[in-house]
Amino acid sequence: MPLNRRAGMSQVLVLNASYEPLNITTWRRALVMMMKGKAESLEQDSSRKIRHDTLLPTVIRLNHFVRVPLRELPVNRKNVLHRDSNCCQYCGYSGEKLSIDHIIPKSRGGKDTWENVTTACLNCNLKKGNRTPKEADMALTQTPHKPMSSLRFEATKQINAGFHKEWKKYVIGWN
Repeated sequence: MPLNRRAGMSQVLVLNASYEPLNITTWRRALVMMMKGKAESLEQDSSRKIRHDTLLPTVIRLNHFVRVPLRELPVNRKNVLHRDSNCCQYCGYSGEKLSIDHIIPKSRGGKDTWENVTTACLNCNLKKGNRTPKEADMALTQTPHKPMSSLRFEATKQINAGFHKEWKKYVIGWN
């Protein structure tokens, strides 16, 4: 299969000069940055070569520090499910029938914030209804929290999918 068509395999983690993860790019863009002297390769995939002995990078580091503004990760269904590992935070169910539950129901003033939404299966969501977990006598397995960054989300997806295990040491907070 061509390199550019393998899911996840064509992606490269880009680190700032301070080794802080910045983004994920393609191996082609990473090679261009390296050839222009803007980045250096830190990790390579020994199974992927271009031309005789050049290994494709999987992690590169920029030679000069780049200041990047902080971007907020949106609170949406996809991101909440990913944060909660696609698992009901009340009973532990992990299947197709998952929904988003507001810990303090919206009808009672609850907001769409990271700390107020969690993943719930349809049964638990119906059982809890328009009550708080305490009122419904249902305990959360973990307290909802705001994720660190969208880059961490994308990097953990790649790591969990079996790609780029070497990224773990660069993505702080990976579970």
